[in-house]
Amino acid sequence: MIEGKIIDFQSVLEKVGKFNIRNKILVIPEMNRTGSHLLAAAFRSFGINAKVMETFKGLDLGKEYTSGKECYPCQITTGDILYFLELEKRRLKERFDPRKYVYFMPESNGPCRFGMYNKYQRIVLDSFRDFRNIRIATLSTADGYSLDGLIEKDKVKDLRKVSYWAIVSGDILDRLLWRIRPYEKEEGMADEFIEEAMHKMEDVFERYGKEKNLDKIMDKLEEVILEGREIIDPSIPPKPKIGIVGEIYVRSHVHANQHIIKMLEKYGAECVNASISEWVNYTTYDRLRDAKIGFRLNLKQWRLGKAKEYIKEIMHYRAELFYQEMIQEKIYKKARSILDIAEDHRIGHLEEILKEEDIYSFDAGTEACLSIPSIIHYTREGFNGVVNVYPFTCMPSTITSSIIRPIVADMKIPYLDAPYDSSIQPGREAAIRTFMYQAYQHFKRNGKPSS
Repeated sequence: MIEGKIIDFQSVLEKVGKFNIRNKILVIPEMNRTGSHLLAAAFRSFGINAKVMETFKGLDLGKEYTSGKECYPCQITTGDILYFLELEKRRLKERFDPRKYVYFMPESNGPCRFGMYNKYQRIVLDSFRDFRNIRIATLSTADGYSLDGLIEKDKVKDLRKVSYWAIVSGDILDRLLWRIRPYEKEEGMADEFIEEAMHKMEDVFERYGKEKNLDKIMDKLEEVILEGREIIDPSIPPKPKIGIVGEIYVRSHVHANQHIIKMLEKYGAECVNASISEWVNYTTYDRLRDAKIGFRLNLKQWRLGKAKEYIKEIMHYRAELFYQEMIQEKIYKKARSILDIAEDHRIGHLEEILKEEDIYSFDAGTEACLSIPSIIHYTREGFNGVVNVYPFTCMPSTITSSIIRPIVADMKIPYLDAPYDSSIQPGREAAIRTFMYQAYQHFKRNGKPSS
């Protein structure tokens, strides 16, 4: 019960799902700033009115309509949508029509609480008379974030491709920022430049996305990287390199993690954060694994009809993963020919690391599948420290911490757990400063890894 109203759970079934977003205002939460804005631009290129909400300004609302037991990103995104809708109501007054809005909130299957955000937020929206008719559009890891049902069937494949380009391009801009900001000629230059670059890339995605003109998009990205390279002061010596893993929202959302990358940079780090496209690739890879398992089981039981269905799924997800990795490699190759930004992980390689070390399994699922082998990969690449960023009480990241701590201790690699909720931890900066002292000692002994 919220605001004294009895919750109609039928609403969760009827107003959360895959709805046609044509002629609607698609409202997207800001997780990773650049990636979210480029994704919205990709949608706009196909004629969808997509906009990214301001974030973190509605945190008090998010805390008011949650109990505190929810995952921290749930509080933030709940506050974001309520704050946005209240502003729209005030701005439009009697012209405000909730049926024009569709709130975009994907989900995952498995034990992560992320799978319940859109259900809970549906209940919260239903407690407001003016917001009951706002639908929540969702994509799920269960089908590899398929866009079927959101737009016309003949546009689905093209939009999915361009959306993936947008996500990878957003990752590149982030890695450009982390590469140049520790070495910028003047403080603030890199942040200002990346904000402008993001808007330039938005424009090019809106203009050329629907045409699927990747060359035009890559030309603009090349131009941006060339400009960004000039911000680097070559007289600044190399710094310790820190790898960041963890829960995708909090590690990507600078307000949620209290600007941890800037804090690490303050004490002398050059950082590389796990990418957004890594998670997209993982969902496709995981569906491919499931299809292979399903095929083998049904073949053993001589269920040939079902086995044939799984063969189709295997072919679909294998082609999808091949395309994603091909595009990612093409864009990164172009970017790295200009500046030595960090490469991204291949999901298959991460699973090989887990099998080799025999410490966890992709069968268990969750982001721990990515974080644990990524930490090992960082250490093998010569990084000088690793940080695990996550919401307080996050199960996958707690698993990561419990498994990886003795391993990095044996490797003599500095490691820091960085859990976050809405509170300010009094010893946080001291912990980061201590970690960076250890990373600097490692750096003096071993040097900075080559990109």
